[in-house]
Amino acid sequence: MDTDQLIRTLAADNAYRSRPIGLALMLALLAAAPVSLLIFFAELGVRPDVMIAMHNPFFDLKFAVTLALAASAIAVSLHLSRPEASLRGFGWWLLIPAGILVAAISGEMMMPQRTPMMTRLIGKNSMACMTAIPAMSLPLLVGALYGLRQGAPARPAVAGAIAGLLSAGLAATVYASHCTDDSPLFVATWYTLATAIVASVGALMGNRALRY
Repeated sequence: MDTDQLIRTLAADNAYRSRPIGLALMLALLAAAPVSLLIFFAELGVRPDVMIAMHNPFFDLKFAVTLALAASAIAVSLHLSRPEASLRGFGWWLLIPAGILVAAISGEMMMPQRTPMMTRLIGKNSMACMTAIPAMSLPLLVGALYGLRQGAPARPAVAGAIAGLLSAGLAATVYASHCTDDSPLFVATWYTLATAIVASVGALMGNRALRY
C-alpha cells in the first residue's frame, strides 16, 4: 500500500462514527416488534372485555409493572453496554417494578375479597402466560442483543440477562391486554416466572452474542 492510499484509509476510518447504542437498540427492537405482534394477534388477541377491564385499577397496574420493568431494563442495558460499566449504582432500577407489585399486592390484601387467595394466584391463564410471554419475547431478545452488540459489555451474560428482562417486559405489556387474570398475586407469580425464563435464555445467548 502506498502512502497516499494509507492516508485515505486512515482518514476513512477516522471519519467513521459508530451508531449510538441507544439508537441501535431502538431500531433493533422496532424491527423485531412486528414479529412479536404477529405472534400475539395470530394466537391470542386482545381480551373481548378490554374496555370494561380498563376501569379495574388492577388491570391498569399490570401495565405499570411491565412497562416499569421494560424501562428499567432498557436503562440498565444501555449502561452495561459500556466496557467499564457494572450493575453497581444501577441495579436498584430493577427494583422499581417489584416495588409496584408489592404495593399492588398490599392494596389487594386490604380489600374485602370474594375470591380465595389461591384462586387469584393460580388464575385461569397460568400456562398461557408461561408460554406466550417467552414466545413473544424471543424476537425482541434477538433484536436487543443485536443492538447491544454495537457496544462492548464487560459481562456479556449479565447484559444478556438484562436484555431478557427488557424483552420480557415489552412482551408482557402486550400479553397483559389479553390476560383476564388481573390479580397482582397472579402477575407476581406467573409473569415473574415467565420473565425469569426469558432472562435465563438471554444470559445464555448474551454470553455468546455479546462477547468481544
